[in-house]
Amino acid sequence: MTSAGLHDLSGSPIDLPDAGEIQAAAERIAPYIRRTPIHTSRQLDAQSSAAIFLKCENFQRTGAFKVRGAMNAVWSLDEERAQRGVAAHSSGNHAAALACAAASRDIPAWVVMPSNAPAVKRWATEGYGAQVIECRPTVESRESMLAEVVAEFGAVEIHPYDNRNVIAGAGTAALELLSDVDDLDLILAPVGGGGLLSGTAIATRSIRPQADVWGAEPAGANDAARSLATGVLVPQTDPQTMADGLLTSLSPRTFTAICADVSHIQTVTEDEIVTAMHFVWERMKLVIEPSCAVPVAVALRGDCSDRRVGIIISGGNVDLGRLPF
Repeated sequence: MTSAGLHDLSGSPIDLPDAGEIQAAAERIAPYIRRTPIHTSRQLDAQSSAAIFLKCENFQRTGAFKVRGAMNAVWSLDEERAQRGVAAHSSGNHAAALACAAASRDIPAWVVMPSNAPAVKRWATEGYGAQVIECRPTVESRESMLAEVVAEFGAVEIHPYDNRNVIAGAGTAALELLSDVDDLDLILAPVGGGGLLSGTAIATRSIRPQADVWGAEPAGANDAARSLATGVLVPQTDPQTMADGLLTSLSPRTFTAICADVSHIQTVTEDEIVTAMHFVWERMKLVIEPSCAVPVAVALRGDCSDRRVGIIISGGNVDLGRLPF
């Protein structure tokens, strides 16, 4: 089944979840995740000339929204496949999320991580019981090592965003936001690989079709903005940004969802990311990582003025030794 009969640019059907699958995902993962709070700030509203509502996934299990998609993917597996275990390559939040999800079902997990991955993220992944397998810090090494793991153990690969169930799980954050806050005009989410933005767009189209959905991206890693503007999937080549969660390219699946339901992707500078991150830490006392400061930067710049705006705060896993302020 495909979502709304969507097809990629070659005419092939694209396997995307629909709104019903996002609702089913919400029910499936409810015992294993937190329903995260909405935070507001008069200073943020004043600076942005808008009414801003932050969906705080920095308070989620594992510190990021990623656990929603990982939980939905793991708990959607039939028993035979689940017992083979799950695997992924990741140097970021998906690693800990998949490890946590596997632990919740008491199945094995293998995560291939590059040798330069932040130590804190490796510790978190191992802390949930996953076996971390180190590889060289190249895409080729990560993918080849993962292929070896899948072949040796028969594990099921759970991609961090190019996966129907992962996208459905990610969309549950917007589902909660739209349930908790009335009359939103606009929802903003950061975009890297596009799983969160895709799920957000599908959920919003179903529940509040009159609301806009925007992506937010660093100017130094603006492949999604260029892709949406040209209608051609542009690969990420040499990203230059502190927003380490937004370094990956869109997939054909997420690009199709974004083309269907996202009206704009706004880009921000590194200075704007630092300013937004500093503002939220200092004024709102919220620990957020650079990636989710990106949509806040769009709001602070005034791009959302006179609107009721929901922002998905995607995570709070920060390397405290590398703060940009």
